[in-house]
Amino acid sequence: MILHPAVLALIVASALTGFMVLYACWYGARILLQWEIRSGSERQLGLERRTYLISTLLCFAFAVQILSLFLYVYTADRLHGLFSGAMCAAGTLNVNRYGYPVLVLKAVTFLLAGVWLIVNHADTRGYDYPLIRIKYALLLLIAPLVLTDGILEYRYFAGLRADVITSCCGSLFSRDRAGVAGDLAALPSGPMEWLFFAGMIATAACGIRFNRTGSGGYLFSVVGTLAFFIAVASLISFICLYYYDLPTHHCPFCILQKEYGSIGYALYATLFGGGVAGMGTGALMPFRNRGTMAAVIPPLQRRLVVATLVFYLLFTLMVCCRMLLSPLRLG
Repeated sequence: MILHPAVLALIVASALTGFMVLYACWYGARILLQWEIRSGSERQLGLERRTYLISTLLCFAFAVQILSLFLYVYTADRLHGLFSGAMCAAGTLNVNRYGYPVLVLKAVTFLLAGVWLIVNHADTRGYDYPLIRIKYALLLLIAPLVLTDGILEYRYFAGLRADVITSCCGSLFSRDRAGVAGDLAALPSGPMEWLFFAGMIATAACGIRFNRTGSGGYLFSVVGTLAFFIAVASLISFICLYYYDLPTHHCPFCILQKEYGSIGYALYATLFGGGVAGMGTGALMPFRNRGTMAAVIPPLQRRLVVATLVFYLLFTLMVCCRMLLSPLRLG
């Protein structure tokens, strides 16, 4: 399995990302301890020059980390035919104990890496490096997750065995199955539909208010983040049912396959894009009036709010179109 081209690409990408993150952490720790913007010492000048290189490396590394979530799921879906019982990525990820933890780590690092890129973008717009300590402190938080992701990903792919009989998505995402997947599948579709649309409407209302008045940034970020998690639960609870036209098939992976137009990739891309932009808006709030950031962050936040609303709108439109076109009607 480990010689599969997509698997090799993931392992090499994780190794390179881990190396660049470790390299950046070394200088990030030095910056946290030694950075003195008012100093003209040789050490300070060296750190200032080095930070441009580190920021460029991390932008590349985190972009790769973000893309790796989709490549990982795509690879798992492509490999499902090699395992007895697997019908999609759900079964492949269940072949050994590392599959789903890696998926969760990649989702978490996707969100955190996106927020870091937003903070870094704001920092590069200020001539006095106003957020440099903040972004490197955040890097030290993200780095262990990225490294753990790479290690577990290698163990997952190295541990794949074709003679293993795995579970199909129908049993993994069953209402009767104990665990998180079963609990999400068992959520009642009617209340979840109301909660999903209420979350999207509340996010839109908070975003419009923030862009008009400049107040309520934290509220928008919190509501947008809650809407993200509600949408993830809704995908398993009722959204997938409309795409399958079946009231019992809750798998969030089958919608990635060709027979459903690979619509899952569009759904997940817009959902995660909105989640990152919404979280990034809140992450910038404490620095909104700090020095040069007073002229940088407010317009950046307005663009992030617009991005959040556009992503969530596209996601909601795809869901609504399918709900209207599907012959399935839930109670």
